[in-house]
Amino acid sequence: MEKIKITLEKSLIGQKPKKKKTAASLGLFKIGDSIIHEAGSVADGKITILSHLVKVEKAEQ
Repeated sequence: MEKIKITLEKSLIGQKPKKKKTAASLGLFKIGDSIIHEAGSVADGKITILSHLVKVEKAEQ
């Protein structure tokens, strides 16, 4: 399965609690935090919720 790299680029300050919890479930807490996940429907849904806060790219293998 394809891997994607998700990076938090904007602050979570002022965001609703649901978005903060979604970011935390991905492992993103501070600006600049990155995590590698497998592409799939669960990760895609979380990325959709946080689309204005994160950058998504293919992970180098």
